[in-house]
Order: sequence, then structure tokens, then C-alpha cells
Amino acid sequence: MSKKHPIIAVTGSSGAGTSNIRIAFEKIFNRQGINAALIEGDSYHRYDRKEMDQVTEQAKTAGKNITHFGPEGNLFTELEASFKEYAEFGAGKHRYYIHTEEQSARYGSAPGSLTPWEDLPENTDLMFYEGLHGGLLTDTVDIAQYVDLLIGITPMINLEWIQKIQRDKAVRGYTAEDATNMILNRMHDYVHYITPQFSRTDINLQRVPTIDTANPFSAAHVPSSDESFTVIHVRNRDKLEIDFLYLLEMLHGSFMSTPYTIVIPAGKTNFAIQLIIEPIIQHILAAKPTAAG
Repeated sequence: MSKKHPIIAVTGSSGAGTSNIRIAFEKIFNRQGINAALIEGDSYHRYDRKEMDQVTEQAKTAGKNITHFGPEGNLFTELEASFKEYAEFGAGKHRYYIHTEEQSARYGSAPGSLTPWEDLPENTDLMFYEGLHGGLLTDTVDIAQYVDLLIGITPMINLEWIQKIQRDKAVRGYTAEDATNMILNRMHDYVHYITPQFSRTDINLQRVPTIDTANPFSAAHVPSSDESFTVIHVRNRDKLEIDFLYLLEMLHGSFMSTPYTIVIPAGKTNFAIQLIIEPIIQHILAAKPTAAG
């Protein structure tokens, strides 16, 4: 962690909904005039889409499995180095992984490609990471140690799979079979590199559907906000002081399920994030002048 150059990370699996939570943070940054350095986790994939397809096919022939969740498919050492560099100096590099035609038009690279590395903007107030590995800890890297605020996005597993399949079909042009096979192929790395992060987070958000999602592979649509709740659990009570009574007043239809867990209508999730996170960010930034001095 670094008071002088703080880092906020939102971590979650593919299809978990981290991109939606990023919108809530962007509203906070805009409202508070915060100049944030943005890092996308997908930009630390080791290969572009074409290369990844070739590498995974070669791995299958050798009886191995390479995925975007594990070390063979990512630049874990470089990601840790980027977190360390920003925490110490407020500097670093970034690039983008192009997923869609819209992003292709914006960045001038084909879908599935990686843009060249560029320096992060200078004199930023904090770094914001959104991706798969913001709380990663392995035998060789410790990314979580550099994060000042770590938030996990972890919907119920069937809902996560529904969201991923529907997104991959609609946005990335995959078939349902392609998306399902990807889930199956990633399962080992999912268990070993994704889920352990949620025991290191400060706050976890878990969306829970209230309709039948028993077979996520045959679902025709993603449950709407009216068909689900979000469970918000404050894991790190020594670090964070949350006014739950205030949240209950502001978030109609919410209730406490444990002394440190509030359940809210899913449609209020981004509003809840702003209510909870904005004071925490203000506290983190308030400590910066003292650290600099």
C-alpha cells in the first residue's frame, strides 16, 4: 500500500460485472475532480486473441491447458511490477486489449489485438485497476500487497456463467458452445487464481438472482435488476468503518443479514457503491499530503 500513490482495485472473474462497477467509480472520480490512472486487467494478457488461439491448441496437443485466468496466459510479474512502480513513484505503463468493433474504432487496432504500451499520465491522484487479478497472491507474485482498497465482484456462480455466456454472444460474437467450453477449460485456473482473491478483499459484492437459474447454459437472458439482490459484505472491519444505519435509510428495500452484511435491490448497486466508497476515497486522498511531506 502507498499513502502517497494509492491504488484501488476492483477484481472479479470474466462476466462478473466489474465493468459495471467501474461506472460507479468514474462518477465518483468526476464528481470529486479526481485524476485517476486507469489500468485494465485484460491489457496484461500475455497473448493477443490470434496468438492465444494458437498457443491453446498447441497446449491441448501436449495435454496442457492455458487460460486467461492463469499464469501461462498472463504477465503476472509485469502486473506486479506496475503496481509496485505506481505505489512507489506514481508512474507506470498501460495498454488496451481490444474486445469490440467500437473499441477498435477508438484505438485503431483490430478486435482481439493489444495496443502498444504507453506511459501513464503524470501527476495522477490514484491508480484504478479493473480486471481479473487485482488481489492476486501466488508463490511468485504478490499484487494484493500494493492495493489500498480491494473490492471483489463475485455473483452467484450460475449467474456469473449466464452473464458471461450472454455477453460473449452479444458483444464478442461467440457461440453459446464456445462460451461454455471456455468456462470448462478455465475451471482449474478459476479455482486456484480467481476465487482465492475474495478472501483478501476489503469489500465483496455478490449479486444473487431471485428467479430460477438452475441451468445457466440454457438461460435465454440475464436476470434483471428487479429479479436479483446484491449482497455487500465488509470483510475488513479493522480497516473500514461503514455507517450501515445510513445505508439502510438511503437504500430503500435493503436489510442487514449479518452485522457487517447489507442486502440491497440490485438496481441500487451503483448508488450503494458511491455511498460506501466515496468517503473511503476521500479518506485515502486526505492522507496524501502528510505522506508527501
